[in-house]
Amino acid sequence: MKRYLCVWFPDWPLTRLRRARRGLRTGSARPASGKPPDPHLPFALLENSTKGLRIAAANDPARQLGITEGLVFTDARARVPNLVTEDMDPVANIRALSALGDWMIRFTPLIAIDGTDGLILETTGCEHLYGGELAMMETLSDLLERNAIPHRLGLAGTPGAASALSRAAPGTCLKEGEEQAGLAELPVAALRLSPDAETLLRRFGLTRIGQLYGIDRKALGRRFQSRSAADAVLLRLDQALGLRHEPLAPLRPLPIRSARLNCPEPIATSEAIGIGLEQLAQDLCEALGAAGLGARHFLLMAFKSDGTRAELEVKTARPAREPKHILRLFRERIDSIDPGFGIDLLLLEAHRTDRMETSPMALSGDLASADMNTAALSALADRIMARLGEHTVSLVQPRESHVPERAERQVQFIGDVPVLATHSTAAGPRPIRLLSSPERITVMAEVPDGPPLRFIWRRVPRTVTRADGPERIAPEWWTHIAVPQPPPALRGQARQWLTPKMDPRADAAQIAHVRADLEAMLDAPSGPVKLLPRARDYYRVEDAAGRRYWLFREGLYGDGRGGAPEWYVHGLFA
Repeated sequence: MKRYLCVWFPDWPLTRLRRARRGLRTGSARPASGKPPDPHLPFALLENSTKGLRIAAANDPARQLGITEGLVFTDARARVPNLVTEDMDPVANIRALSALGDWMIRFTPLIAIDGTDGLILETTGCEHLYGGELAMMETLSDLLERNAIPHRLGLAGTPGAASALSRAAPGTCLKEGEEQAGLAELPVAALRLSPDAETLLRRFGLTRIGQLYGIDRKALGRRFQSRSAADAVLLRLDQALGLRHEPLAPLRPLPIRSARLNCPEPIATSEAIGIGLEQLAQDLCEALGAAGLGARHFLLMAFKSDGTRAELEVKTARPAREPKHILRLFRERIDSIDPGFGIDLLLLEAHRTDRMETSPMALSGDLASADMNTAALSALADRIMARLGEHTVSLVQPRESHVPERAERQVQFIGDVPVLATHSTAAGPRPIRLLSSPERITVMAEVPDGPPLRFIWRRVPRTVTRADGPERIAPEWWTHIAVPQPPPALRGQARQWLTPKMDPRADAAQIAHVRADLEAMLDAPSGPVKLLPRARDYYRVEDAAGRRYWLFREGLYGDGRGGAPEWYVHGLFA
């Protein structure tokens, strides 16, 4: 049976505001500007409701003067004229609560938010790391007290029971199957009911959870004005008793496998972190190997003595579970972890797992089943990505296009090299290096239908000694639309021509759209609305120094698409 630990933070909005104003970080929450409220003066936070401003939270001096949650602001000001108030920030409260839950991952990987002021930790199988459930609760309580965070704890076999214990009987740890007896004397408010449902139950004299056990469910449902309100009470009761499953929404994705190392004494050197990481990698890879899995994402978390946390992650192209390879990737960046005042706990998680099949290495290259060792190639790519970045290794894949700059694309390397097609759409040889964009050259001696005799590229004159070509590459007409402009004398006739060609049975909106486009074309200045790209003639040329270039002339003489043709260099041959 699963076990759940609920951590309830009474007056969480006030705690969050106080810590933020003092510059203390709750997990990764940013400090807020301003001064913290004076703990000796009555102070309250306000929230908007359907009936105006109400008190959302109040400190002890304000409570002693009769200021309670839910009180209308005008009544509160009448009772305490010197009451200091501020607007509550629910978004900041939830953000800080999520950050605090992320900070508690040192205890369990599954943590969810409980309401607006609590956290639910699934501690199944984690209690032995602290010497039992009571010892784990004591460790967590000591850690929160050191950070001055008021809290209440409750542990049971269901999230609902743990939440009720933390709010009504803090410090209680119910054993498996004791939920019904342990919750019997608690108030019905501990079931996380709505205020209206709680008020209605009290009117019926039902103030304790145990009083709901012996009442017929149909009779209990008839006591409520709506079926939804009755179902909500029964749902909360069944969830607390374990009769219905209560799903949790974890704050972060759960790792498939993880390994942790508790440090008896805080470690403060990179060498010690490396030794701990070596042990974690060995344990994690053994667990992955037992399940036949490999992981593409490894996350190392170092929990420091001051309550902060440092993270370091590496990603691989293919699923991996070799400790030496994982350690090699982490060692590229392990110096970036600042130990601070010392590290108490190291946690290594494996994400993005997949099935991993291994085969023995061939005795020689002639016996290998493939010409390429994809495992070795992936290991090399992993090391490059660990040092230079995740997107630094990519593959060039062909794409069906005659235009050279569109005939290939770059995709991220994911560990597999695809089998490329043997045929190619290219009619002639291509250079080994294609420039990212064609660079214009100045032609000094030009032949009308042949390659240039001399040209200047990057301020260096070059004399052509050999040439081959041309290779005509026409533009992809299907990716462009060219609409020629009629002469001014024929525009009137064109407007008359539009009407009889329109089929009245066609869609009216489509007719209007086409007519608007044609009207805009006729009203445009003379000349084509949009020209197609000009055709290209490619040449392979060699200069006097033996350097080979891939040149092309964009445009033809007298093609009616601009001025004289222009020359570009597009690639280099070996």
